[in-house]
Amino acid sequence: MRQEKQLLLDEMAEKIADAESMVFMSYNCLTPNSAASLRDAIAKAGSDFSVVRKRVFLKALQEAKIDVDSKQLQGHIAVLFSGEDVVESTKAIFNFSDDNPDVLTVLGGHFEGKACTFSDVKMLSELPGKQEMRAQLLGVLEAPMGETLGTVEALLTSVIHCLENKSMQEE
Repeated sequence: MRQEKQLLLDEMAEKIADAESMVFMSYNCLTPNSAASLRDAIAKAGSDFSVVRKRVFLKALQEAKIDVDSKQLQGHIAVLFSGEDVVESTKAIFNFSDDNPDVLTVLGGHFEGKACTFSDVKMLSELPGKQEMRAQLLGVLEAPMGETLGTVEALLTSVIHCLENKSMQEE
């Protein structure tokens, strides 16, 4: 293997080892401007996007002992290496894919040591992200406290109204 290809293989193997999950995509006519906007959206989610040569990618997967059906990877291959927030990364991919239907097609993925199909990745992208989940949890915790506070305020104001009425009757 030539030295340049070995360097590409080593770089790809390192990215695969560092990534918690991957999403495989096929791309067609990816312009520099659309690629830049996609990379920006993915970077906000703490992930990385790479266009790779199929042979190099398959060899890197083989070295990492990750079993992916090579027939699943059709066309030119791009890979999302997800880091911190897998859900936000997949949402960014599907949002871009919806906006540019002929440019990017999700083929499948690899999450937590398990190969996933397109439908699995699509389902993952429809889940709420970390920030949404935190907001929902805070809402669940805040609701009973708000109701309790409302009840206590109602009791206190009713006592005040009763005392006010009593003092008016005595006058």
